[in-house]
Amino acid sequence: MADSVALFTSIGLSEQKAKETLKNEALSSALKDAVVQAQKLLGSTNIDKGTGTLLYSMASRLRDTRRLAFLTEHIAKRKITTDLQLSAALDYVKSHPQDPMDQKAFETACGVGVVVTPEQIEDAVELIIRKHKQQLLAERYRFNMGILMGEARAALKWADGKMVKNEVDMQVLHHLGPKTEADLEKKPKAAKPKAPEKEKEEEKQNNAVNGEVMMEGKTLMEQLRGEALKFHKPGENYKTEGYVVTPNTMNLLKQHLEITGGQVRTRFPPEPNGILHIGHAKAINFNFGYAKANNGICFLRYDDTNPEKEEEKYFTAIKDMVEWLGYTPYAITHASDNFQCLYELAVELIRRGHAYICHQRGEELKGHNAPPSPWRDRPIEESLVLFERMKNGMFAEGEATLRMKMVMEDGKMDPVAYRIKYTPHHRSGDAWCIYPTYDYTHCLCDSIEHITHSLCTKEFQARRSSYFWLCNALDVYCPVQWEYGRLNLTYTVVSKRKIIKLVETGTVRDWDDPRLFTLTALRRRGFPPQAINNFCARVGVTVAQTTMEPHLLEACVREVLNDTAPRIMAVLEPLKVTITNLPANAQTEVRIPDFPADETKGSHVVPFSKTIYIEQSDFREVMEKGYKRLTPDQSVGLRHAGYIISVQRVIKDGSGKVVELEVTCATSDSAEKPKAFIHWVSQPLKCEVRLYERLFLHKNPEDSAEVPGGFLSDINPNSLQVVESALVDRSVSKAKVFDKFQFERVGYFSVDPDSTADKMVFNRTVTLKEDPGKI
Repeated sequence: MADSVALFTSIGLSEQKAKETLKNEALSSALKDAVVQAQKLLGSTNIDKGTGTLLYSMASRLRDTRRLAFLTEHIAKRKITTDLQLSAALDYVKSHPQDPMDQKAFETACGVGVVVTPEQIEDAVELIIRKHKQQLLAERYRFNMGILMGEARAALKWADGKMVKNEVDMQVLHHLGPKTEADLEKKPKAAKPKAPEKEKEEEKQNNAVNGEVMMEGKTLMEQLRGEALKFHKPGENYKTEGYVVTPNTMNLLKQHLEITGGQVRTRFPPEPNGILHIGHAKAINFNFGYAKANNGICFLRYDDTNPEKEEEKYFTAIKDMVEWLGYTPYAITHASDNFQCLYELAVELIRRGHAYICHQRGEELKGHNAPPSPWRDRPIEESLVLFERMKNGMFAEGEATLRMKMVMEDGKMDPVAYRIKYTPHHRSGDAWCIYPTYDYTHCLCDSIEHITHSLCTKEFQARRSSYFWLCNALDVYCPVQWEYGRLNLTYTVVSKRKIIKLVETGTVRDWDDPRLFTLTALRRRGFPPQAINNFCARVGVTVAQTTMEPHLLEACVREVLNDTAPRIMAVLEPLKVTITNLPANAQTEVRIPDFPADETKGSHVVPFSKTIYIEQSDFREVMEKGYKRLTPDQSVGLRHAGYIISVQRVIKDGSGKVVELEVTCATSDSAEKPKAFIHWVSQPLKCEVRLYERLFLHKNPEDSAEVPGGFLSDINPNSLQVVESALVDRSVSKAKVFDKFQFERVGYFSVDPDSTADKMVFNRTVTLKEDPGKI
């Protein structure tokens, strides 16, 4: 009996529970067999408590003991890891008593191998909360949270229940904030519903805020004014959950308010080691937008602490993109502005016993299970001397680092504060050979600039505790870090390293290749900055990571260009048309509205002569059912010209290709109304047109399961088509780089920087309508 008790307690049962189990002969026999088999499979007598709990639950609930070994193997090999999977397994074996067992069907039914990532949990919970958002905001904590949990568990069948509940609780807290006294009061009686007309009128008035464009019900500015955010007020940092209050906190906050006057202060802190991408657009809108929406200021601060990867072109490009999106920084600052101050604070951190010099190599520090430093308890005076020697260049790179005595939320221990790099800095030259890390620099620069709201993407949530710790360890003003979900797009990569690979392999021309989703590439392709900002507004201020389809961004582009891009006529694949019943020198001018829906917005003039050009696809030699354009038996109208043309003769080259049509024309008043009107050009300019499709074939080119060969093997061979001899009407002759037009019936186009005085180049920004095959 003692051996059996020891066996059962070894899997996590209490001694009392083990003795009770032995009283049940069938249960104890099954459990013994399961534990012994599991030990053999694992090659150890040590079974963790989670596995032991599942073995006990399986033995106590299983009726068909023939399946005991089968289920034990799945539990021991951690194919079944949750009670939910075990319940599904027991149900399956109960309903499939026949032999042999279909293992593949069994594992599918039990969710074996299914991994539900935190991002998937975030996305699913966000969708569920969005569905109930109106009622949730109205009822607040009186809302039945069981509805959210029930739908979340249904949508995330194999997810960890605790993770799902934590995500639901976190997102509810994000939307509602902490419970107030009003939340604890009794539920008030329901108010009588307003008349629909009155309610609709009030909503219309509420939405008309400063003439801002509405996106999904609320503008970005409305979202950032606090309706969707429960951020602290300036100076009330201590009211934020998790904020550490020290004996000096209130005095520091008082000084902070005296310096800032209670003004909201944010910053956009990019690393100047690459070009900004679409994800940064949300960060720019969030940081600059939150300050703007709350009458505050926003700094553009370059995080220039890694001289090896920084180039002047990146500094310039970042500033250009911020301004292109419509934001003006209150000031442009650099982390390097504070190098001397940061060094002095590091010395103070050592003096306070919170940092030490370590000699572990870089490879030893990687990962979350790095061995503790044998120099952690080094005397303070010794670390001060060694830090001075680091500063004076008396160590080789990697020979010594300054580490902080703290454990981060993700389990990483003693992050590095300073490392040695013998690389000249673009601003400070050779003045320094030690450079601070992000974990050390970021919060202290926020403190120096008296930032009120340090807004960052959610992957930095694991650094929030270190952010607070360092400011408090040095007894300086401590801002509040708030996290939001980053924005990702499918069918692209945004990693700097991967974009460099694309450039180096010649897959794309440079960082601004219009097939990429860097901001410089989107500008070159012709995406208006308003459309990108509207897209960010449509995505919304979300906590969860958001992955969007490119066609949703393209829809925002069409909405803007439809109102701002003048209509002109262009022919990509020209077919010559000679109008035989016009004199050889006949020429008139046709006035074409820039915006046919609103002719008050201007017009332009194009010539109309005996020779015109139409699209090859607008003519077919053989009539087909449903075809409404030009054939030998069917006339068409010419847009804006007031003429209808009819084919008299089809001229072909030696290979049988149609190269010219001879037609006659009649005024639209004197002929039968045609089934279609087509566009045309006369005396046009020759131009080059570049047509773009998605660069990658799969949604997730970085996913090894979807693209086993890696992202470079997923390139769409048809992502770029160059039309070298397109024709466009002469009204564009004075267009400037990045000017945008709608080529009638073709798409939206933008003037490319490659344009010369002799030949214009146009990039297709988007088609007129979304191709359903892309969605």
